Amino acid sequence: MKAELVSSLAEVGKSEWDSLNASEHPFTSYDFLNSLEISNSVSSKTGWNPQHIIVKNEKGNIIGVSPNYLKMHSYGEYIFDHAWANAFENAGGQYYPKALSAIPFTPATGPRVLINPNNPDKDKIFELIINMFEMIVQNNNLSSAHLNFITDNLNKKLKNEKWIKRKGLQFHWHNKDYNSFDDFLSKLKSSKRKAIKKERKTILNNNLVIQKVTGNDLNDKIWDSFYDFYLNTIDKKWGGAYLTKNFFYLINKTMKNNILLIIAKQDNKIVAGALNFISKNTLYGRNWGSIVDIPFLHFELCYYQAIEYAIEHNIKTVEAGAQGHHKIQRGYVAELTYSSHFIQNESFAKAVRNFVQLEAMEIDKQIELINQQGSPYSNI
Repeated sequence: MKAELVSSLAEVGKSEWDSLNASEHPFTSYDFLNSLEISNSVSSKTGWNPQHIIVKNEKGNIIGVSPNYLKMHSYGEYIFDHAWANAFENAGGQYYPKALSAIPFTPATGPRVLINPNNPDKDKIFELIINMFEMIVQNNNLSSAHLNFITDNLNKKLKNEKWIKRKGLQFHWHNKDYNSFDDFLSKLKSSKRKAIKKERKTILNNNLVIQKVTGNDLNDKIWDSFYDFYLNTIDKKWGGAYLTKNFFYLINKTMKNNILLIIAKQDNKIVAGALNFISKNTLYGRNWGSIVDIPFLHFELCYYQAIEYAIEHNIKTVEAGAQGHHKIQRGYVAELTYSSHFIQNESFAKAVRNFVQLEAMEIDKQIELINQQGSPYSNI
């Protein structure tokens, strides 16, 4: 076996890559990652320089891959290491570039090391890929390598003590085999149930028609509207428009059956939308935007409609992205997320290790507090 780097997914065949994406996770699919590159949403100009790790066997067949980027900043990652970068550079070091295995602009847990689970050499391939990350750092004198939003399985499998494990916190909704949205509401505390009903009634009073659009019902006209919403929301948040319009056109061509776009119309005009991606058991909420200012519209499109869809299609989990304690009162619960970090400088690695140990204790306390004392669910 040998490992190498490729600077573009175009150097890898779609069938070869996707054959290793055993879970069929939408964000580690060839089409999603390649669309980011072709659309120039991800490139050296945007600070995301693709350097994907590829493992080949003696016949030249690809038997393992890992999406990887040489990062010139820490934006679009959602696991924050800005304080680490500042500390390292204040001490005279150079934190960037760094190596990062993650899905650009996508705070969703998923596989970061893709290997056929039936390959008898899967453990050796895994070890080779992890060693490759370390070699990238050491041979190029980088500060660090990072694996963000890794699965619990990868977190447990990565036993190399040189990697610093970090906990994070997100809010997810879980389908307890509900028969309907009202069935879900019935499990909430009375105050939460009444608040949600009141919010949804406000939407009904604003002459809005809400539609769930997927597959062949998606078209460029809808994406043109959605991109306007996306830019409008980015402007309000003083953020950066990472994704180009062409990215949305591309995923529409290659992934339309994995996309759920929830739109709101007013007087037959699309005025808001929420983009979701569909996997086997999870609905992933990604981007949302609006050109109207209607109270609770964000909650309706991003949370309640997503929950309705999950119940109707027997989807077990809804992940609505990063942050958001306001999700708790809408039926979401606190969940751990994981990342792992290899830092070359030993003294800096020790400082980071001490920090994440204290951080993990605080996150564990938060999750216990939120899911027990702050739970939106009735104990009855």
